[in-house]
Order: sequence, then C-alpha cells, then structure tokens
Amino acid sequence: MAWLLFILVMIASYIVQMVLSSRINKYSQVATNLTGAQIAQMMLEANGIHDVSITCISGTLTDHYNPQTRTVNLSENIYNGRNLAAAAIAAHECGHVIQHATGYAPLKLRTAAVPLVSFASKSVQWILLLGILLINVTPMLLWLGIALFAITTLFSFITLPVEVNASQRAVEWLNSANITDSTTTAYAHDALKWAAYTYVTAALGSLATLLYYISMARRN
Repeated sequence: MAWLLFILVMIASYIVQMVLSSRINKYSQVATNLTGAQIAQMMLEANGIHDVSITCISGTLTDHYNPQTRTVNLSENIYNGRNLAAAAIAAHECGHVIQHATGYAPLKLRTAAVPLVSFASKSVQWILLLGILLINVTPMLLWLGIALFAITTLFSFITLPVEVNASQRAVEWLNSANITDSTTTAYAHDALKWAAYTYVTAALGSLATLLYYISMARRN
C-alpha cells in the first residue's frame, strides 16, 4: 500500500511540475511595467520594511527569502523580468518577509524547527541504511531512522501553510497596488497555486516514504 501511494504521489508530482512550468512560461508572456526586483522593493516599502535587501542569484526558480541575512534572493529571470510571473514570484518571497516582520506563527514554528530538521536531514539516510542492513541485529536502529525521517516529514507539512499564506499576501498586494487587474490577478493566483502544489506533493511523497519504512520495520 505504501509503495502504491508513493507511485501515485510521484505521478502527481510530475504532473504538477509540468503544469507549473507551463503556467510560468504562459504568464511570462504577460508584460508588466516593473521588474520583479522593483515590485519586491515596492511591496517591502509599502509594508514599512526597509532593512531587507533584494539580490540577484543564479539558477531557475531558486528564489527564496533568507531571514538570517535579511535578503530576498531572486533568480535572474525573476529579478530582471518585466512580466506577471516575475511579479507574482517576487511578491511571494516578500510575503515571507512580511510574515517574518509580523511574527506569523507557522513561520516562527518552521524557523524554530530548522536546527533539528537540519540535523535529522544530515544523518537520517545513513541511520536508515544501517538500520535496514542490521534490522535482524539491532531493530531499534531502524526505528531511530524512522523517527528522524518523521521529523523531516512533519517539517514539510509545517511548510505548507507558510507557503500558502505568502502567496495569499502576494496576490492581495499585487491587486491593491494596481500592478494586476481583475484578469491578471487571477493569473498571479493561478501561477502561485501551482507552485504551492509542489510543496503538497513533496509533503505527501515524504509521508508515503515514511509509511513504507514503518511497514518495513513492523514486518521485521
């Protein structure tokens, strides 16, 4: 059953990635007057945030907010792009900045969990491997690996409301700032909706893998 769930999630993940890529390409053809970097700066200033810098980084869809360095890091296509996709993604990352500034509870929980999740992520593969190899000698080692993997799975689910809320903030601000209109607001929402689905499939994939490891441990 766990394997079937995993296969279904992988298929869903592939479909989501294909649709997301299609949506990003489609909405990249809808022009805006401002670049993603300019929109990000406007959104931060509109919310009274003046101590966060906006930087251009390499890669595709590598955009993220780093609360430690107080930087909104936008990939080159988003930083320089004058299109709706760039506007939506830049505003989404600024949504995380606003979450940070206002003490949004799920983000605080996610941030607090990062050190533990970082430790679990670095060690879980080796412990699971040893647990599988030595399952007839020290079965508790596999259960330890499962516990660590469960931490990373829980983290992926904690991430979901953080991403959804950041997208909601982005769409609402783009509309209120008249960067989007009645038609293009729906486009921005659609693009960010499919981006959010990637986090959903990742969380479900992690859960399916966790259930597989649990079933393995219980069989032995």
